[in-house]
Amino acid sequence: MTSQNIFLVGLMAVGKSTVGRLLAESMHKEFYDTDHVIEERAGADVAWIFDVEGESGFRDREQEVVDELTRSNGIVLATGGGVVLRLCNRNVLAARGVVIHLDSPLERLVERTLRDKKRPLLRKGGQQGEPRNTLRRLQEERAPLYAEISDYRFITDRQGPRVLAQAIEERLREDGIA
Repeated sequence: MTSQNIFLVGLMAVGKSTVGRLLAESMHKEFYDTDHVIEERAGADVAWIFDVEGESGFRDREQEVVDELTRSNGIVLATGGGVVLRLCNRNVLAARGVVIHLDSPLERLVERTLRDKKRPLLRKGGQQGEPRNTLRRLQEERAPLYAEISDYRFITDRQGPRVLAQAIEERLREDGIA
């Protein structure tokens, strides 16, 4: 079934882009990353879009890209962490492919984003401990939304992205999806 779409959802820094790229390569599928497509079309990075258009403007762009890309067949799509905030995105993802939630312990997310200056939701303020609180809040808010549409959930903790991509592919093959 090479025409089956695979959509990766989860918080920032869980490894959706890296794992998605490896999974697509291994399964001989096209790979897309919603944030990268948005940046290419806008001619600016996500942080700039957030600064100029606000989160709502970014989410409008994201919704358009998600709707368009999910109409493809046989792709692996890494989505932005907040893609699930809009019901229309959740509906489209759930209806047009297999949704895989990549999850990670809070401590691991904090480690992965420690020196990251590009993530708009983390770079506000700059007080000690603020990114941890932001990540905790986002995790609490979004976990039920990821669970609502996910067909599978994989924990991205200490294993490498290649090992995780292989585990996902094996599971999909076992279930007759890949």
